[in-house]
Amino acid sequence: MTPMGEPLTPVGRELYDRSIPFREFRHPGVVTSLEQAAEERGQRPGQIVRSILFRVTQDEYLMVLVAGPRQVDWKALRHYVGQSRLTMASADEVREVTGYEIGAVSPFALARPVRVMLDESVTQEEEISIGSGVRSTTVILKSADLLRALGDVERVSLTHD
Repeated sequence: MTPMGEPLTPVGRELYDRSIPFREFRHPGVVTSLEQAAEERGQRPGQIVRSILFRVTQDEYLMVLVAGPRQVDWKALRHYVGQSRLTMASADEVREVTGYEIGAVSPFALARPVRVMLDESVTQEEEISIGSGVRSTTVILKSADLLRALGDVERVSLTHD
């Protein structure tokens, strides 16, 4: 937050404008692992929400929000969206579709609209952190506030340990 209490990140600005309570946290240096990020934030790895972008077709993308170290079950995701083939978006596609670099991706303040799915693993923690749109900075909020901010999001069960 700025000295005037205004958020510094694109995601923080959107949440602020929508009256969603949160705080921004800036890491002191480069983050190289999920475990390091969690420790510096005073969280467990399961509290960090990863926003993973998938390419469904040539120009169609979807984002799956998953808790920390959990992995998306590709077979379940393909079945859920009715596609026999999906790929993870490339770094260039992530930048083009979201407006963010990998490691700063969030479901908010996106460059273009994207279908968002929330894995149930995200709702298991009371407090979570998500990408802020700026590398080495995160947005920390209650999972209930994330759900409120996401609105009518698709809630799915697509991950495994």
